[in-house]
Amino acid sequence: EVRLVESGGGVVQPGGSLRLSCVASGFDFSTLAMCWVRQAPGKPLEWVADISSRGAATYYPESTKGRFTISRDNAKNMLFLQMNSLKSDDTAIYYCAQDRDGLVRGQGTQVTVSS
Repeated sequence: EVRLVESGGGVVQPGGSLRLSCVASGFDFSTLAMCWVRQAPGKPLEWVADISSRGAATYYPESTKGRFTISRDNAKNMLFLQMNSLKSDDTAIYYCAQDRDGLVRGQGTQVTVSS
């Protein structure tokens, strides 16, 4: 059974930082590219970042490029998202996912950016 468990969310002021973590199990993590996606209230799921299976390549949409950094530790089956210079628009539930559409994702962790 595929299992993705996110953690690290919280409340942060604009301009602040958070680091999200995801523990994966039930599949061969080191052979799959992985993603982070998010969903803000009343909005569709949005792709945030992805990383190749070995971590050599990363990709970001314009909305997160230069502020977010995705990384992974294949020895520990873990995925990370370092988020800097957070804005109120970044408020959402963040999911670790196997695909950009979030068809296979975890239960999510809430990130709230507010003063």
